[in-house]
Amino acid sequence: MQAINIGFFGKTNTGKSSLLNALAGQDVAIVSDQAGTTTDPVGKRMEIPQIGPCRLIDTAGLDDSTQLGEQRTRKTRSWINRVDLALLLFTGNCFTKLEQELLEEFRRLKVPVLLVHTQSDIIPLDEALAQELSERYGVDVLEYSVALLDETAQNELKELLIAFMIKSIASSPLREKRLFEGLVSAQQTVVLVCPIDQAAPTGRLILPQVMAIRDLLDRQSTAVVLQVDQLAAYLENHPAPDLVVTDSQVFAQVATLVPETVPMTSFSVLLARSKGPFEAYLTGAEKIDQLQDGDRILILESCTHHASCEDIGRVKLPRLFQKYTGKALRFTIIAGMDDLPEDLTDYAMVVQCGGCMINRRELLSRVNPAIERGIPVCNYGMAMAYMNRIFHRSVAPFR
Repeated sequence: MQAINIGFFGKTNTGKSSLLNALAGQDVAIVSDQAGTTTDPVGKRMEIPQIGPCRLIDTAGLDDSTQLGEQRTRKTRSWINRVDLALLLFTGNCFTKLEQELLEEFRRLKVPVLLVHTQSDIIPLDEALAQELSERYGVDVLEYSVALLDETAQNELKELLIAFMIKSIASSPLREKRLFEGLVSAQQTVVLVCPIDQAAPTGRLILPQVMAIRDLLDRQSTAVVLQVDQLAAYLENHPAPDLVVTDSQVFAQVATLVPETVPMTSFSVLLARSKGPFEAYLTGAEKIDQLQDGDRILILESCTHHASCEDIGRVKLPRLFQKYTGKALRFTIIAGMDDLPEDLTDYAMVVQCGGCMINRRELLSRVNPAIERGIPVCNYGMAMAYMNRIFHRSVAPFR
């Protein structure tokens, strides 16, 4: 399960950094009376009971009028469609056009929002205003001040804030599925084929493999973890597993070993169902056959890592595209969460990585601009399965 992004938004000096520090229980963000202290977004990962892993994101004030204010505001706004929950802070009972527009933007993006009136030791929250905002926008309004109460009362307020957060996240329409949700039940056996090759990280498994093992343990299922060269002997000497999951890069090889009667998929396809627009990926994969000479493909790699000579996104995937289509294709690769090209219409297809390092809302923020423009989208594993002619088998367990 990826960390849930919780963003702190509002004007300068509304107490965003102070509230983040209070929730984190440590001084993560710099607190100062000087406006514009927070420049770039600051993140802090932590575990919140009943929510799980979270990333608290302190953003610069949206009314920053300093010399670099425009750049800071742009950085802040880049997080608006990436957070799973927004805390919109305001003070002095002053809910201006800026807060109203920001709240409307969160509602349009279906981001759960909590309104937090801060610095109430100076000016208490007007109950009539709180009721009006709650009724007009259908949101909860919480009064908070890090300076108003003693430590016990502060902890009670933090617990109340966390309860609001739990309720909001649970009702989000963009909840991320667990990898084996609806696929595997207790006592069933799943074989995970995890090749250890040059592309494998030193001394550890890749994150999708770890996520799969944990989810199976949570379901009281049996996880059998092995490498490709161990698979044939295992299948010969054990009862047929209920599901086989493999790394996309060896999908074709593994498919020759696993009987057709045994359901089979890949870690990347599991991620596509868990995080991505799965139906759009299904349709997008079939558009690979329509690529023409000179077409440009945008490859989105949402993590940053040292690229090896056999890197999947930069080497293997482009090579497979060229081989399968027989066309002279051009590739643009964007790593991390860097800005997308302003004009996506120049691309014939967008291929997103599995997204193991980001959550569902962040992933959708990457591919939805292409979907809205009618550009086919797919992810690494589903594209590779299609071009290895095992696509229908890889998605069959989900149909």
